[in-house]
Amino acid sequence: MNPAKRLEIFTRFRAAKPHPKTELEYRTPFELLVAVILSAQATDVSVNAATKILFPVASTPQAMLALGEEKLREYVQRIGLYQTKSKHIMQACRLLVEKHGGEVPQTREGLETLPGVGRKTASVILNTAFGQPAIAVDTHVFRVANRTGLAPGKNVLEVENKLLKAVPDEFKHNAHHWLILHGRYVCQARKPKCGICLINDLCEYEEKVF
Repeated sequence: MNPAKRLEIFTRFRAAKPHPKTELEYRTPFELLVAVILSAQATDVSVNAATKILFPVASTPQAMLALGEEKLREYVQRIGLYQTKSKHIMQACRLLVEKHGGEVPQTREGLETLPGVGRKTASVILNTAFGQPAIAVDTHVFRVANRTGLAPGKNVLEVENKLLKAVPDEFKHNAHHWLILHGRYVCQARKPKCGICLINDLCEYEEKVF
């Protein structure tokens, strides 16, 4: 895909949704960290339902540690892999208190030392909580980047690196939000909604469905 097409794609995304944001509900970097850890292989709706009750009780690492892992599991038990996620959250809270003064680190290196935080989660935190131009590649972004021809790659890291090079700087901060939302609601896995897609004339997918 040529640079002119990429520029037009993101220009249209911005015109349609000037201020995209995550659908996870949070108020602080710590709440976002917890929400993103919980969101792995789970829906944002299920995570928001749990954190709506959890965060008024435990909205800091210290409060989460005071709550304890057993109680935390009760709040998040309807979310997939909740036992492992609860353990990771408690371990991350201990590290935040012991090594970071209770604050969420603002570097990829610091974030990726936390249990339950991989590259994608770190990218979400850096971008959404701290305004850095990181691009988190989840299943939606991976699919859209490959299907449209925007940034094809065999794995998430390859797609991420291509997107970081291909997306014009003015769009980098919001790029992954636009791509996630586009993949979630329009360019869906089983049957893309090409008929309502605002970039269908720019997309290089050969099996468009109208």
